Amino acid sequence: MAKGHVILSHGLESGPEATKVSALAAVAESLGWTHERPDYRDLDARGYLGDVGARIERLRERALVSPKPLVLAGSSMGAFISGTVSLDVEVLGVFLMAPPTALEVWPRPLDAARVPLMVVHGWHDELIPAADVVRWCQRRSAELRLVDDSHRLAAHVDYSAEAFAAFLKRLA
Repeated sequence: MAKGHVILSHGLESGPEATKVSALAAVAESLGWTHERPDYRDLDARGYLGDVGARIERLRERALVSPKPLVLAGSSMGAFISGTVSLDVEVLGVFLMAPPTALEVWPRPLDAARVPLMVVHGWHDELIPAADVVRWCQRRSAELRLVDDSHRLAAHVDYSAEAFAAFLKRLA
């Protein structure tokens, strides 16, 4: 019997086999959670920052029919939609990597359900200033792990996976 289900959402210019979401999927599976990684590449190809609304709707539809308890996790644009969808569906927790706190093509800033929330972000993120994420996390009393890395968190894939493991263990 699975402990729960995780939906892992990839970032823009990425896909369901991306390094970070693949690492998180392996962690979830090793800890007895089922998981899925929706593919948003068709929506991301629709111009600058892709079709954010369609991405949110695709994740919401998956989340509504997914096994429970449910954890949403994502990187960059995947983090943005995971936080947003967590407001509309019952989730046990939310795990975000390099989350944009706002998108110029979307009318509302990032928000997330008042459930356990962990964020991993790079001090040197060239797209999303670390100070914005610190303020965002502070308003929510979210656990924030800042690392010496850029937006892609390429040097901290294993670290992010370990943080996710700790997060899932606390939720189980």
